[in-house]
Amino acid sequence: MPFQKLNLIEPLVRALKKQGYVTPTPIQEKAIPPLLDGRDLMGIAQTGTGKTAAFVLPILQLLSKEPGHVVSKTPRVLILTPTRELAMQIDESIAAYGEFLRVRHAVVFGGVGQGPQVRALSHGVDFLTATPGRLLDLINQRHIRLDGIQFFVLDEADRMLDMGFIRDVKKIVALLPHQRHSLFFSATMSPQVTDLAKTLLKDPVRIEVTPERKTVEKIEQRVFFVDQGKKDELLLQLLKQAHLTRVLVFTLMKHKANKVAHMLTQNGIRADAIHGNKSQPQRVRALENFKSNRVSVLVATDIAARGIDIDDISHVINYDLPNEPETYVHRIGRTARAGAEGTAYSFCAADERSYLNAIQKLIATQIQVMDHALHSETAKNATGSAAMPAPRGGRGRHSGHSNRGGGGGSFNRPNRGGNSGFRPRHQYRR
Repeated sequence: MPFQKLNLIEPLVRALKKQGYVTPTPIQEKAIPPLLDGRDLMGIAQTGTGKTAAFVLPILQLLSKEPGHVVSKTPRVLILTPTRELAMQIDESIAAYGEFLRVRHAVVFGGVGQGPQVRALSHGVDFLTATPGRLLDLINQRHIRLDGIQFFVLDEADRMLDMGFIRDVKKIVALLPHQRHSLFFSATMSPQVTDLAKTLLKDPVRIEVTPERKTVEKIEQRVFFVDQGKKDELLLQLLKQAHLTRVLVFTLMKHKANKVAHMLTQNGIRADAIHGNKSQPQRVRALENFKSNRVSVLVATDIAARGIDIDDISHVINYDLPNEPETYVHRIGRTARAGAEGTAYSFCAADERSYLNAIQKLIATQIQVMDHALHSETAKNATGSAAMPAPRGGRGRHSGHSNRGGGGGSFNRPNRGGNSGFRPRHQYRR
């Protein structure tokens, strides 16, 4: 179904075409019609499913039917999001989709000086994308009023709660007009998230797309058993492969992210690190360099990566396995965006073996073990049962898909842009 079938106006369709988007994702197809009809919406979807366009496009269209002069300090649309990176990306989407409409927009978040943000608000904006803390600061300083809000979007509500923003969110909601159009998005629906949704929405349309396990199934998953001291060498070997074009590497600790990024740079690989100890300008610069391919590898911690929503990440590499299996799902979901395919490699040392077991239990998948020169039998046999590859012809899970190059070679047979050419362990073949 092309976007025209969703009854979007021509300026929006033209902007989408310019961005290279022709066919809506499932959440866009399901969400845009009821939103254009004025319904409140509860969307259960992960980042990467196209949900930003699912709410930005109909709001742009509805606002275009009510053209008016912007009012100083009084936005018409408030989009509340948990991280600075995601706030910036949403603001960029508003600019892209609204290119052929007269729309003013601004983004506010902490960690940088508020002067430019205050000046933008004083000129008046239609769209304001904000993180909770800075928004409340500016409200308390009387730089922002919320009594003109017509559309309120709460994005990634589950992360809002996880990051401790629930009180701030409730304070902000209390300042909104009673009559408004409300949209609520969350990747998961815990009882606390459900209770919050009930306080915000009136007779909402409920849309659920791409459950986490289905997202995982689109991703080639491979595990490399390796000793801790050999992880740098293995990472360098993998990154020499031409099909690893834009790679997100996860570490557990901030200092480790710096160390790995420095090691890669010293070995001629364009890399940068992003984590909580980086200043906001440093984080913005790192993301911009990654988006524009000035660096090909971004090394991140989990908190810093929460707002990263970048198309065309070819590979996610878990340099350190997370100690919570749900985090693994969120990490590898940074590839395979909006229906695309992707690849996830995980390094597993002996002291991480139990983490791998927990991950495989959560995703109900035995991740395929890859053969490589640095393979560690100690890590493979550390604790619990060994990870087994899928049956021959599988894709890292029990399925009938082709193995796509999983059966041979050492470094010279990339599979569908995903497999590095390392091969499954021979002793596991059936």
